[in-house]
Amino acid sequence: MMKRKVNVYGKVSESSNKTQSSSSSSTSIEEEIEWEMRPGGMLVQKRTQNTDVSAPDIRLRVAYGTVRYEISVNSQATFGEVKKRLTAETGLQVGEQRVIFKGKERENVEYLDMCGVKDRSKLIVMEDPASIERRFIEMRRNAKIQTAYRAINDVSMEIDKLVDQVSAIEKSISNGVKVPEVQITTLIEMLMRQAIKLDNIAAEGDAFAQKNLQGKRVQKCVETLDTLKVSNARVKHVIVTTKWETFDPSPAMAQWEIFD
Repeated sequence: MMKRKVNVYGKVSESSNKTQSSSSSSTSIEEEIEWEMRPGGMLVQKRTQNTDVSAPDIRLRVAYGTVRYEISVNSQATFGEVKKRLTAETGLQVGEQRVIFKGKERENVEYLDMCGVKDRSKLIVMEDPASIERRFIEMRRNAKIQTAYRAINDVSMEIDKLVDQVSAIEKSISNGVKVPEVQITTLIEMLMRQAIKLDNIAAEGDAFAQKNLQGKRVQKCVETLDTLKVSNARVKHVIVTTKWETFDPSPAMAQWEIFD
């Protein structure tokens, strides 16, 4: 960094950062100005944050794919601030944008005026390839989750029907009515088929929790049927017989005469 000293006679002298002692009898008034190097080797006065002069706004033409925008920003804004301004228009977050000016990608910390951006300058906005890949992965993940939810819901509906059948068998046995054993065995096999379907569903997150919940329902039904099978074996067959009453012919009954 260089510093320039200007005295009251208009003379200019350059010195390094090292402070030099001046004569007490000197009548010169020195003003220190800090300089900085801009891209391209241009030496300019360093921008300070305490300046009272507000920079003018400029209009920028922005191309994002086939869409064109025109925005107004401060001429001394950074490219990062431009990206924030474009978030609403493009739907892309700051980290997902790549801003190209004069064939070069610009960093967030670079200033518009220092890069030569002027009124009506054109910027090209592109989505960062890494962002595209992340969104594609997220879309695939969401699609898998939705597929898992649908598959689990289909199995759940089948389990609901089987649960009703288990309840009916349980009620019959509790009332002393013996149920054919093949009916219980078949119902267990149907429940196990649903358990196999659940095992084949790839799920994660909330879908995985729903899958486990349905699996526990199947397990509970199978355990209930195993218990009912034992109880059903103890139920005795009830044989219902009907005693028929016979009647002798009444004397008052009419005698029928047979004619040839």
